[in-house]
Amino acid sequence: MKKNDLRRRLEDGLVVAPGAPDSLSARMVQQAGFPAVYMTGLGATAIRLGMPDIGLLSQTEMAEHARNMVRAVNIPVIADADNGYGGISNIERTVQEYEQAGVAAFHLEDQVSPKKCGQMAGIQLMPAADSAGRIKSAVAARQHEDLMVIGRTDALGVAGIDEALRRAESYLEAGADLAFVDGVKSLEHVEQISRRLDGPKVLAIVAGTEPERLTLSEVEELGFSMVLYPMDVLFSYLAAATATLEHLRSTGVSAGGPHPWHYGDFSDTVGLSHHQELERAFT
Repeated sequence: MKKNDLRRRLEDGLVVAPGAPDSLSARMVQQAGFPAVYMTGLGATAIRLGMPDIGLLSQTEMAEHARNMVRAVNIPVIADADNGYGGISNIERTVQEYEQAGVAAFHLEDQVSPKKCGQMAGIQLMPAADSAGRIKSAVAARQHEDLMVIGRTDALGVAGIDEALRRAESYLEAGADLAFVDGVKSLEHVEQISRRLDGPKVLAIVAGTEPERLTLSEVEELGFSMVLYPMDVLFSYLAAATATLEHLRSTGVSAGGPHPWHYGDFSDTVGLSHHQELERAFT
């Protein structure tokens, strides 16, 4: 699959995109056989700063993160663009930067700055009409229709399911290619989004919530076009690192630890053999 053929893949059926906090994990998503990878703002902030997803990364930092991830893989990258990082002109620049980075899609949310992770309390929303106008500006700013715009609303936990659905519908009407109601924690809300929101839609399944019990076939039967798993890879990173460090601290030796990988496994993942072949061919 090419980096920019996400539209064609969506026509074929459900697109499953595990979240990747960095370029290395994006390569692992690709090598596991998934058709796309999701660049999460939470993961990017955790990897780059070791801090929570509360709007600390700038537009240029996020665009650089996206560019590095795109460079690392040959599958489409779906990127978090937060709330566009400012006004309409900032959104235009964000679209230009993400397009130049080579992402296949990005989502734009309707929180005011400083934004927060969609799972957190205390989210404040922009007026719905203003948010729809920002979606329109993002659609107008792109140079190629290969780049897909996802209209995301964080209204569910703030104003309830009715307002979230109303906003999602308005973003589709504004020209978004897909609508995304974030912060879904119950199967009831999944069902309501499925039944009441017409048009292409995205579901994010977060570890520790009721929807994580849904199978991929069930998600597709519910009518979703794309499913994101934002935190699973990052949380697995943390669990494995914690177990390894605990073993080393408690035993005083790395042998026999929980990590099954070795340098050869790492070399395969990062493509070391390709660079060795280049060295042999040209030196």
